[in-house]
Amino acid sequence: MRPHPLTSLFLREIRVARRIGGGGTMGVVFFLILVTIVPFAIGPDLNLLSRIGPAILWIAALLATLLGLDRLFQADHEDGSLDLLLMSDTPLELVVLVKCLAHWAVTGLPLVVAAPLFGLMLALEPEAMAGVAASLLVGTPALALIGAIGAALTVTLRRGGLLMAILVMPLSIPVLIFGVSAASAAYSGTVPFLTPFLILAALSLGTLAAAPFAAAAALRHMSE
Repeated sequence: MRPHPLTSLFLREIRVARRIGGGGTMGVVFFLILVTIVPFAIGPDLNLLSRIGPAILWIAALLATLLGLDRLFQADHEDGSLDLLLMSDTPLELVVLVKCLAHWAVTGLPLVVAAPLFGLMLALEPEAMAGVAASLLVGTPALALIGAIGAALTVTLRRGGLLMAILVMPLSIPVLIFGVSAASAAYSGTVPFLTPFLILAALSLGTLAAAPFAAAAALRHMSE
């Protein structure tokens, strides 16, 4: 029995992401470098590090998620695969969604797994590390979906990575705000954890509903 075209696309995207961007290793190493640099910049104050640790981890995750996003559609545009995807019977919105899922599986999911370990470097409490991991698990898909819109808008540019980051980062601010709020609420107790966490989940569901259509519309426009 032949696999479903979307399943084949997902497996292809995993292989291409590993070949072009080094898979999740590059994102985790970049994540580690950012987390390591911050204590050198602000000093060895463990109380300060533990207080701002969730924000550091979330900012590092946001920047690490941007790695390889500029190649999400550009590689297909360069080798002609994008034209085939546009002409296929499979809705382009589902193609975009599958590509985003593959990108998140390769780059976002390893960050979720590595975040508690890196939290030890920032003197985070176990509750804080659990909050960071849970918020990243819910929030990083939204970052990948938002990034797909920027990648679609810059697909025809040879070096559109910087422009894509400029487009994506302002749109990612609400996810960053509630992601840090949820992670901080897990151990501070000043705000119920579920309040920012559910808002973060709602943002992810909202981007899940809207981003594939926006990215697909941008791809159709750029291909004309």
